[in-house]
Amino acid sequence: MKPTLFLIALFSTSPYIFAAPSSKAGVAKVEITPSGPIWMAGYAARTKPSEGATPIWAKALALQDSKGTTAVIVTTDLIGLPRTITDVVSAQVIEKYKLERSQIVFNSSHTHTGPVVRNNLSVMGAQEPAQKRVVEEYANTLRDKLVTVIAAALGDIQPATLAFDYGETGFATNRRVVTDKGVLLGVNPNGPVDHKVPVLRVLAPNGQVRAVLFGYACHNTTLTAEFYEITGDYAGYAQSSVEKTFPGAIALFVQLCAGDQNPNPRSKLEFAERHGGALGSEVARVVKSPMKAVAGRIKSAYQMVELPFAPHSSEQFTNELNDKNVFKSRRAAMMLALYKEGRAPRTLQYPVQIIRFDQGFTLVALGGEVVIDYSLWVQRTFPGERLMVAGYSNDVACYIPSARVLREGGYEAVDSMIYYGHPGPFTEEVEPRIQEAVTKAMTRVKK
Repeated sequence: MKPTLFLIALFSTSPYIFAAPSSKAGVAKVEITPSGPIWMAGYAARTKPSEGATPIWAKALALQDSKGTTAVIVTTDLIGLPRTITDVVSAQVIEKYKLERSQIVFNSSHTHTGPVVRNNLSVMGAQEPAQKRVVEEYANTLRDKLVTVIAAALGDIQPATLAFDYGETGFATNRRVVTDKGVLLGVNPNGPVDHKVPVLRVLAPNGQVRAVLFGYACHNTTLTAEFYEITGDYAGYAQSSVEKTFPGAIALFVQLCAGDQNPNPRSKLEFAERHGGALGSEVARVVKSPMKAVAGRIKSAYQMVELPFAPHSSEQFTNELNDKNVFKSRRAAMMLALYKEGRAPRTLQYPVQIIRFDQGFTLVALGGEVVIDYSLWVQRTFPGERLMVAGYSNDVACYIPSARVLREGGYEAVDSMIYYGHPGPFTEEVEPRIQEAVTKAMTRVKK
């Protein structure tokens, strides 16, 4: 399938009052719908490849300040991108456009009705050789399309006025229910949430809306394991809603720190449409309102952090090798192979990134399925920043629990690591290490 690129045309009328352009922006999108049936990501209960598809997209927004410094934000309707893709794509873009790694961020909506992407969630992914080939071919095509869409956005750069503000919508709920029998997945009305909807608006010189970047902290899982059609779930419907409201604009969804957040209600198509409509309507309301200007220099920082796994041994995986849980036994086989090669994993390399304008907008992009505690901490720690705190960025290698979540246990802390093919939970050192990395990165971009 050849990439279909959509670039923004400019129009002549505008309902907005805005300042003269002080920045530049370019935007593009490319369809990344699989060309046929493919194994789907996100639910261990699925037993067959996809059946049918609603189009899914990769989109790129290139932002440039008055000095020519550029940042590119790439969004995808996917479960999550691994570094085996983002490192390759960014390397090609860096070489061709002379950017730095810190200037390119990749985010995934975490739809559970999307295709498996290479080694992401490999333990529950395609296992038969023919299915693995389909997944590998899709990943290779995806890599090329990501390069293409970034190039298109960079080639589309033109004067723009940027503004940022917040809305709010309430369908996300904390899903961790602490019981006498441990932490269960359900609905916890008293658990931490963040219902803010950060919105970045991009206007052409004539005031036409060219792009809208928005986020929400909620798992993209309205559609559960019984759904076999490829879709963007609520985030896909939200983007479509915004684009219908602003003809000619491209809407980009950024998944925030949604590791322990679920949509409520869920498990029906109408709920995905309803949630997407509610989110899209709120984004449109914010876009039409007086928003706060984004201006000044762009600065960025990117660094890798080592997150330590709890101690483990080959003996424990030998004991799990014949476990009735097929996913445990697959994980055990992977770990024993690594032990045999002398490569048993003790830490995870973890990306932390910040892209910041001097005035009005700071994107904090964290890897993995980050629980909401991290977003709330960033907001408390940097109260003067106009923040969009994203998870699912640059590498979605596993869940990233806080120390609180690790102490409580449950899926995000322990069980999920089976499906991601990791040896077990992290230590509680994970939280201070990430916090230290964010603090250091923020210091660098504020100099």
